[in-house]
Parts: sequence; structure tokens; C-alpha cells
Amino acid sequence: MQAIIDWLLEGDPAIRWQTQRDLLDATPRRWRAEQSRTATNGWCAQYLAKQQRSGGWGGGLYSPKWTSTTYTLLELHHLGLPRDNAAARRGVSLLIAGMLGGDDEAAFARALKREDLCIVGMELELAAYFGQMPRRSNSTIDRRVDPLVGRLLETQMPDGGWNCRLGRDKHVVHSSLHTTLNVLEGLRTAIECGLKRQRAEVEAAEARAREFLLAHRFYRSHRTGEVINPVFTLFSYPHRWHYDVLRGLDYFQRAEAERDPRAQDAITLLESKRLKDGTWPVQQRHSGLRYFDMEKIGKPSRWNTLRALRVLRWWGQGA
Repeated sequence: MQAIIDWLLEGDPAIRWQTQRDLLDATPRRWRAEQSRTATNGWCAQYLAKQQRSGGWGGGLYSPKWTSTTYTLLELHHLGLPRDNAAARRGVSLLIAGMLGGDDEAAFARALKREDLCIVGMELELAAYFGQMPRRSNSTIDRRVDPLVGRLLETQMPDGGWNCRLGRDKHVVHSSLHTTLNVLEGLRTAIECGLKRQRAEVEAAEARAREFLLAHRFYRSHRTGEVINPVFTLFSYPHRWHYDVLRGLDYFQRAEAERDPRAQDAITLLESKRLKDGTWPVQQRHSGLRYFDMEKIGKPSRWNTLRALRVLRWWGQGA
């Protein structure tokens, strides 16, 4: 195992700091020092170098996929760019203003009602992470966190999840794993970043959504037990808006969820993907534009290995 840890620590600063925090229990002072290097070295620095004069990326707010402002900022968050990074905060301000109406409250309310729930989850994730900074509580980003949370709480479906087609298709009666994970990651980020109002309601909503995932064993029909979509069993990174089992399990460990026997099937699947050298590969890449490839398909992946090991650690099987 030490050889795998050493291999992870030889990777990008984004991998190193999360390995230190999640697998080695390093002190915050140590891992935050490594995290700060992401702004000037490695993948984060490469993304930041692509920022346009407008403050956005790729010539658009949500499209083109995957070079737009939304998806670039999501990657910067997942990589662990420090929350107070000025370039990212500028990008989020542009995103919120452009997609949800800026300071115009009436326009914001109308836009929020129309927004795809997957995107609302992403917007919450970005506004919470790169907003809500000390001494900046009156910024446009900060003031959008509570209504974004409220919109997600009011659209949770009876089965515990969310579906982006809700409101557009009257026949929608069942939640989507894709939408549910995008929303859950947004809600979890809001809590981690200090959400105060509606916190109890958010935690209750998360618990109901986790029950939805467990009822489906993370990737199976709750009625027949059959695999919902074989793609869910293939682990990708970056995952973009797509759901897969590793992404779902990684959310559970992040939320420090109770270990439920219904997750064993997904854990067994995760273990079955491990290569002989103890690492996990990238198994798929979602088609679309991209600035660069972090890792190669079919090859050992530091991202998937790091995420798999912290899931197994949460499950009680050690790193």
C-alpha cells in the first residue's frame, strides 16, 4: 500500500493535497500548504491560463461542453483550487449574473424557476465554494446561495431524489441518478462551506436522497434488481454531469454517511475494478471538447485510485 501512496504523492498538487488529507490524516496546515500550490502548478494552473478576458472560459457559460465556464469552474473546485482565488470568483460572478439575472431579483426568480435542476445543483456548488467568503457576505454570489438551496429543497421528489425533467415533462414520476448526484454535491458543498439557514432541512433532504441511492444499490432497478445502465459501472474522471457508481460512493464517504449493507453490492463492484498493481483505471471518457486530458483511458488513474481508496477507508477496509 505504501507504494500506491507514494505514487499518488508523485502526482499533481490536486492529488497530493487530497491524499494527505483523506488517506494520511495530515494536519490542515500541511495539506493546505499543498493545496495552495494548485493555483500555480499543474492542472488548476492550466485551467486558469485558459480564462478569457471576460472572466469566463470557452466562449460560453454552460456550453460548449466541456470547455465552458460552468464545467471549468467545477473542475477547479474538484481539484481543490483555494476558495479565495480571485480568478475563480470572477468567473462565478459572471456565471451567476449571466445565467440567473445578476442583481435583478425578479429576473433571478424567473430564471431560477426555469433552470435545469442539474444546473441549479452545479450553480449552488460553485456559489457556495467560491462565495460565502469572510467579510464578503454581501456579494452577489453569496446572496444567491439561500435561494438556490430553497429551489432544490422544494423540487425534491417523493422517492427522495431529483429529476431535471421535472416541470418540463408531466409524466416524470421517478428521480434520476444523474440529477440526484449533481444536486447532492451542491448541497454537501453548501454545508461544508458554512451554510446556516436551512441547514437542518438540507441534511434531511440529503438523508432522503441517500435512501433513494441505497434503494437502487447505487446502480440497480429497485423493482427488478437489473443494472439500470451498464455505463454506471464504468468509472470516469472528470465525470462532468454523468453519474457512475464511484461518484455515488465518493459522495457517501464525503458526507460521512452511515455504512449501510445495501451499499455492499457497489463496494464489491468497486473492488472488482482494481488492477493487479492495486490501482484503478479510467474506464470511460465523456465525449466533448476539452482543454487537455488529465489521464489516459485504460491506464492507472490517480484520480480513481484516490477516490476508491478513500471510499474503502470510509467503508472500514483501510487505505
